Amino acid sequence: MDHAQLVSALRDPRFYDPPAARVEFLQTHVSSLFLTGERVYKLKKPVNFGFLDFSTLALRELYCRREVELNRRLAPTVYLEVAPIVRAGGLLRLGRALATGAGGGEVLDWLVVMRRLDHRLHGTYMVERGELSADSLDQLAEVLVNFYRRAPTGPEVERYGTLEAVRYNTDENFAQTLESVGKLIARGRYDHVRDWTETFYREHSELFARRVAGGRIRDGHGDLHLGNVFFEDPPVVFDCIEFSDRLRCCDQAADVAFLAMDLDFHGRPDLSRRFVERFVELAGDAELPELLPFYQCYRAYLRGKVAAFTASDPALGGEERRAQRNLARRYFGLAYAYAGGRDRPPFVVLYGLMGTGKTGIARFLRERFGWHVLSTDAVRKQIAGVGENTRVYVPYEEGLYSPAMNERTYAEVCQRAENLLLAGFPVVVDGAFKRRGDRQPVLELARRSGARLVFLEVVCAPPERVRRLERRRLHDTRSDGRVELMARQLAEFEPPAPAHARHFERLSTDGPRDATRRRLLELLQSRGLLAAGEVPLGRRS
Repeated sequence: MDHAQLVSALRDPRFYDPPAARVEFLQTHVSSLFLTGERVYKLKKPVNFGFLDFSTLALRELYCRREVELNRRLAPTVYLEVAPIVRAGGLLRLGRALATGAGGGEVLDWLVVMRRLDHRLHGTYMVERGELSADSLDQLAEVLVNFYRRAPTGPEVERYGTLEAVRYNTDENFAQTLESVGKLIARGRYDHVRDWTETFYREHSELFARRVAGGRIRDGHGDLHLGNVFFEDPPVVFDCIEFSDRLRCCDQAADVAFLAMDLDFHGRPDLSRRFVERFVELAGDAELPELLPFYQCYRAYLRGKVAAFTASDPALGGEERRAQRNLARRYFGLAYAYAGGRDRPPFVVLYGLMGTGKTGIARFLRERFGWHVLSTDAVRKQIAGVGENTRVYVPYEEGLYSPAMNERTYAEVCQRAENLLLAGFPVVVDGAFKRRGDRQPVLELARRSGARLVFLEVVCAPPERVRRLERRRLHDTRSDGRVELMARQLAEFEPPAPAHARHFERLSTDGPRDATRRRLLELLQSRGLLAAGEVPLGRRS
């Protein structure tokens, strides 16, 4: 029986004894989880990623038992048992957890059975709602310091903390994400993170050796992020890495850096600093801060890799895959920042009245430079479930173009743009942005992402706008601009706010197309969005 069939069976409340009132289904790149009233059942997927191998029934049983054994160190009341899924008399049921086997039927697979915890105390939930306190992190630091003091060390553990062993892990990450380069991380950023990592090894080889000699390498957790912490009293840390001694046994700084990175990722660098400072104080580990940027970069890049792997899972729906790709972009961007990256991707917003030629310029930038283009017309229709090239005829600011729909569209465009910019990709946005309020979120995301922003108002003479809009009526186009809407749009169009005028330029599309493109390239070069000499301006486009 394949994994999909087992999932179908476990999603049925009648599978459980007694039957569950309802079953919630979640999944990661390696597991399917089933949540009933008081229990969580984890079914490992039959996958082999090289660093992780759950491809056979025997391996899945082995790692279910390892998971329970290892996680009882930090969550003794959470991990209850390993139980088989058995088929007897043609029916699937949850077998009894017996060390010698299930008995009374054919074992199809194995489950880790856990006590269900209060989701309101989940670390990610708490930080996203602003409920995670410094006191809770102090308490977590104390739990972890006591854990590492007891955790096994010695030659078999310490070998995983050597420079050579850590380099193996980072080299593996870079090799396994090559397919993501140019899709989820820009080539320049990938090269920068890889080269920065190698430089750190060269300049800190003695530090890695001292960490081993000083007993800082422990059989630890290996996956210490907010999603694996429940802030009970005391905090419960669960879901350590059971499938690889190499990835679980590490410098305690690597675990601490993981949680600190995750706090940064969720916009709480203040809590990140507090957690690290408290851990260093309690552990007496004065060298840890010197390693922190390295391991934060490593952990952020690793999370990007995991999200990229998850995005390729055929079991996920299209929306889930897109969410995971965007998550990977954001983590890769954070890894680049930890590696001291300073490049600022170009961010061009082509805005202005209908019929001025914004879409043609956006297409030119995509075709010439490979820049990512986001069209508000396309995104609006995606949100509404309308074909991107379907023309929609509605009165001004009604239906698909109502104020509420405009707000949703611009919010979605900004989110997509930010995901791409954080991964290092140049972005072009094509939309009206006729009001100052529409432009404010763009200014804010450019600040957050460090992008080099220019709002480029595309203009042309009114008769030419009329001619272009009339011509559109005769051709298939995603634009819904019409001559009869021109006056209303013009009346509501607001000039740039004086405080932000430095971000704004104008580009006329009157005259020959080649001349317009030349003016565009000159303007982008003058703004620093294209390197001098990057484009031979004398060449006709």
